[in-house]
Amino acid sequence: MLARVRSAAVLGIDAYLVDVEADIASGLPSFATVGLPQGAVKEGRERVSAAIANSAFEFPLKRITVNLAPADVRKDGSAFDLPIALGILAATGQLDGQAGFGGRDREAAGHALGAAAAPSPPALADYVVLGELSLEGWLRPVRGVLSVALAARQRGCRGLIVPLDNVAEASVVEGLDILGAGSLAEVAAFFAGRGRLRRAERGRLEPAAARAADGVDFSEVRGQEHAKRALEVAAAGGHNVLMIGPPGSGKTMLARRLPTILPAMSLEEALETTKIHSVAGLLPPGAALVMERPFRAPHHTISDAGLIGGGAHPRPGEVSLAHGGVLFLDELPEFRKNVLEVLRQPLEDGFVTIARASSSLSYPARFMLAAAMNPCRCGFWGAVGQSCVCGPLEVERYRARLSGPLLDRIDLHIEVPAVRYQELSVARSGESSAAIRERVNRARQVQLERFAGRPGVFANAHMGPRDLRAYCRVSEGAEALLQTAIGRLKLSARAYHRVLKIARTIADLAESAAIEPVHVSEAVQYRGLDRSLG
Repeated sequence: MLARVRSAAVLGIDAYLVDVEADIASGLPSFATVGLPQGAVKEGRERVSAAIANSAFEFPLKRITVNLAPADVRKDGSAFDLPIALGILAATGQLDGQAGFGGRDREAAGHALGAAAAPSPPALADYVVLGELSLEGWLRPVRGVLSVALAARQRGCRGLIVPLDNVAEASVVEGLDILGAGSLAEVAAFFAGRGRLRRAERGRLEPAAARAADGVDFSEVRGQEHAKRALEVAAAGGHNVLMIGPPGSGKTMLARRLPTILPAMSLEEALETTKIHSVAGLLPPGAALVMERPFRAPHHTISDAGLIGGGAHPRPGEVSLAHGGVLFLDELPEFRKNVLEVLRQPLEDGFVTIARASSSLSYPARFMLAAAMNPCRCGFWGAVGQSCVCGPLEVERYRARLSGPLLDRIDLHIEVPAVRYQELSVARSGESSAAIRERVNRARQVQLERFAGRPGVFANAHMGPRDLRAYCRVSEGAEALLQTAIGRLKLSARAYHRVLKIARTIADLAESAAIEPVHVSEAVQYRGLDRSLG
């Protein structure tokens, strides 16, 4: 006796369909799963056997073979529990009629919400099925449902059956019948033509306007007008930023408010970010889309695999979880050198490639890097009213922990001095995040129109050499000022391009078509480490 159920697995952040074939043969009782099952898939046979028995079905005491095709790709995760259980029930004829239903299970199947009972049993081949089983037969949420729904629609499947907690996530995908179930008994009753499943309620899915995360707002920041202006420029052009200042000057406070002035996420960005968080298991139960730009702040003890992603079974790292948002690295020189150096590729390319002997995966990693550091080991080099115990050589050694190639990839280097008492004691609030975000949105809209014909380029920070020649027109006065600055600061070619990009963003904020001397002058001020170390 043989039955086939369609399911799916995730590879990277994309999904592919898997045929779950269950064969029941005579012989000594056994349960074998083939097709490169890993970890939770192997353990699933214990959950499946207990769930079938506890759902008032009969678990066959025969030779059971489950094949997961294609058989040459590793399968991981607990989402195969439900399709394997359905395959066994179908192969033993327990999905016909009411056999195996009684008491609590019949009542649970009859009270599932949503569409009316189907006039005839639906075909197993029409639906992709996902779900982790408890020992009692209840369904628990699984990872990567949004990716699976997109793959199922692409392959022309009629619908997708998922645990109730995953219904909202799957319902984002149009053109697919999304059904939610609470137990194995409900799904079995549905395929027997004697039960109902909850159909997803679809609404208009538009990413909401950006709002202050955890209630933070730029109006709470006293003083630091230069730093706030620099963060506005960074947000307007998607630039990376490094803040240098003594302890307590407000670097972390400023960084945590950076997402509140970024433009609202587009639907495309929200879908891609949601896929990453779903695969990583970070999407809250019942959530549909990640509507707000992520803010990730890993500790400086993080490993390179934790930051970039990887592991025996590769998972997205912090740079991918920050995709579309902000990655904040506090105490930047305290991160291990090998960890910082692996940031080079995602900062330049916007994605991470993880190569293993068996496969190579790519994760999106287009984020804004916001980093903070002290000016020296003790933190008070150059601070007014504070005594620094570090000598010039020790300061140079401390800053040398950051390599030149990494600093070149950070557009803005800004100094954040200690806030004076007069600024802290001012009663009036500063400019709100909403007011700053309005200017940022106008500048970003100009950039979207400018790069409409350039795939993968959405902001000035993403420009390549060809884009710089095409869109960074510099006036004669600005050209002379730029030449002087490059000569005095001894900027590298990459740093020169960074200055041009920043100047282009400042001009966009000022609604200027050409880059003027005032824009170049401000842009050069944001290369603080070039000035101090040049």
